[in-house]
Amino acid sequence: MNTCECRDRHERRRVVLTGGPGAGKTAVLELIRQSFCTHVRVLPEAASIIFGGGFPRSAHDESRRATQRAIFYVQRELEAEADPYNPAIVLCDRGTVDGVAYWPGTSDLWSSVGTTLEEQLRRYDAIIHLRTPTAGLGYNHQNPLRTESAGQAAEIDARIEHAWERHPRRFVVEASSDFLEKAGRALEVLRGEMPECCKRHVVPALAAFHGVNRAEPVRSMDEPVIVNHS
Repeated sequence: MNTCECRDRHERRRVVLTGGPGAGKTAVLELIRQSFCTHVRVLPEAASIIFGGGFPRSAHDESRRATQRAIFYVQRELEAEADPYNPAIVLCDRGTVDGVAYWPGTSDLWSSVGTTLEEQLRRYDAIIHLRTPTAGLGYNHQNPLRTESAGQAAEIDARIEHAWERHPRRFVVEASSDFLEKAGRALEVLRGEMPECCKRHVVPALAAFHGVNRAEPVRSMDEPVIVNHS
């Protein structure tokens, strides 16, 4: 994270970085920490806090619902904790809406936690969705908290995309055989969400990606959808 001499009062924008298992969020978040100024506040993942702290993992539907409620409440409080620090961007490692993709059974997550999908979508200004790669494009199990196969990960990724599909500013970064290319496109999307006073403090790490055709692998709901078929 780089220092920034800007002392302006920022209008906080809350951005979600999401995607299925193995999509590369951890690596992209580390690049963001290295590349952007201190006014980009990166939050930890609520699920990692909960599971890393020993919260039980069970296949029983009621246990899985309890897990998603716990993640929802921790996520919401993580976001609240970030706001007092004058951030230009609060970058969320997943958002509250991700829980829909993991909620089992026919009951409804939102009634269970006393809210609505519309209310939760309004919490966020933009969504960056990193697509999960296939096994041929580099899906792996290096994260010890990851239990899904490549096929299961792809199914979760599709459910996450469906969960967020009604958000008006959603950017989908397709999988690529070159992960740095994929990461560079995600960083460029995030840079576009920053105020002008902070954009100039982005370190030259993005320069390596300036020659990439960014239109092809990034789908924005504000623009014609272009799908990378790699």
